[in-house]
Amino acid sequence: MGKLTVRALRAVLVVVLTGSVLVQVLMVWALVSGKDQEGGSLPLTALRVITILGIGTAQVAMGCVWRLVTMVRHGTVFSHTAFRYVDGIIGAIVAAALAWFAITAVNAPGQRDDPGVTGIMAGIGVAVLGVALIVLVLRKLLAQAVARDVEAARMQAELDEVI
Repeated sequence: MGKLTVRALRAVLVVVLTGSVLVQVLMVWALVSGKDQEGGSLPLTALRVITILGIGTAQVAMGCVWRLVTMVRHGTVFSHTAFRYVDGIIGAIVAAALAWFAITAVNAPGQRDDPGVTGIMAGIGVAVLGVALIVLVLRKLLAQAVARDVEAARMQAELDEVI
């Protein structure tokens, strides 16, 4: 991975992380200040809390991606340490899907006239879980690459002994 690619990805991560923290702070402020009363049909407090937690899952995933990019840059991504960060991404995606299902459940009573919205929202949650499964497949590919890298290092050591 080139330096320009790494810098561009890190710039995007910094911008998105900064924006997400700002949104979280504003949502926490809205919760704490109590200025926005729940006079509408949706329970805003529950939606805000779930959204704050959901944004946190994205922040965890971004932190793991940052570490993986650093490992790629240093040439150490094909190691057992990388699995911790890939597992963190998978966990964050699953947690985000669960947060989305919670938002769907909180929103569902307000959609009695149009239950299709709840179905679409549930479908989006299933799609997010599908992304977690894709990353799990990629983790398996990383495991194969690490195993081959270890085997290649072992064979190189044996060859060095022979020579």
